[in-house]
Amino acid sequence: QVQLVESGGGLVQAGGSLTLSCVRSGGIFRNVDVAWYRQAPGKQRELVAGIRTDGRITYGESVRGRFTSSRDNAKNTIYLQMTSLKPEDTAIYFCNSRPARVSWYLDSGYWGPGTQVTVSS
Repeated sequence: QVQLVESGGGLVQAGGSLTLSCVRSGGIFRNVDVAWYRQAPGKQRELVAGIRTDGRITYGESVRGRFTSSRDNAKNTIYLQMTSLKPEDTAIYFCNSRPARVSWYLDSGYWGPGTQVTVSS
């Protein structure tokens, strides 16, 4: 059974930094694509960063240049380094794993329970 668990969320001031982690258990990690999504109150869930099995990364337009995502196949873990945080980055952040090459814009695969990130102004 596949499970994903996020950690690292919290409260940070605008301009600050935060790093999220997500550990996946079950299945073969290196064979799946992984991603971070977020959902703010009253808004639709949006892609933050997606990493394919070959290492290609897609970033959401609103975080490009500020956030960096990576995966460590040996540790079954994905990371999201967030810098220059803004109040509009406040959301619940979810990690996701899905079969390789499925569009980031489809609901697919497994989801973690999410971790809250709050950026104060």
